[in-house]
Amino acid sequence: MAAELIADPSRAAILDALMEKRALTAGELARQARVTPQTASSHLAKLVAGGLLTMTTQGRHRYYALASAEVAYCLEALACIAPSVPIRSLRESLVEERLHVARTCYDHLAGKLGVELTQIFIETRLLTAEGQNYAVTNEGARFFLDFGLDLELLRRQRRMFARQCLDWSERRYHLAGSLGTAIARQLFERGWLEKIPSCRALRVTDKGRVGLLEMFGLRM
Repeated sequence: MAAELIADPSRAAILDALMEKRALTAGELARQARVTPQTASSHLAKLVAGGLLTMTTQGRHRYYALASAEVAYCLEALACIAPSVPIRSLRESLVEERLHVARTCYDHLAGKLGVELTQIFIETRLLTAEGQNYAVTNEGARFFLDFGLDLELLRRQRRMFARQCLDWSERRYHLAGSLGTAIARQLFERGWLEKIPSCRALRVTDKGRVGLLEMFGLRM
């Protein structure tokens, strides 16, 4: 059932538009998928019924969002084996390039930035890989505490704590789960990252380039 829902190109475009963890209206999603509002409404009803989306009503508007982080995790993994979408314009080429460098994967970091930052955590023994998850070492616990994260609070959330998420552009894993989300939030709050409007791509600020180099030895 889920595979049939995702296989349709218009529904796939709707799901991709919601990977930014931002609720959108049916009209906004219709424009993203390049379909009529009536067609979008039909697709959205099927996605909600299939458990992939949730719908909330505010006033006259209905807002749609991915049902959970697990849905986003599966969509990112499936994107690794999906055929490439043809690039039809210079704008699409620039967006694609930015998405490869740094983007959000629902609520955590992906692209080259997300993958390389995760690899640095492993190489410096802040994290170790355990099956499909990551474990925080004693040194990592001290580091993340100094970084401003409450690990015990993050562990108590009703979701995976530190999960491996296969990155569709890098074909390697980046850090997902509540820990990955908290790290991304910290980078935004420090002014190291900025969202690029109308897509999931992120921009590393001048302050961020200095911070990533000084703290992690990462050049972006």
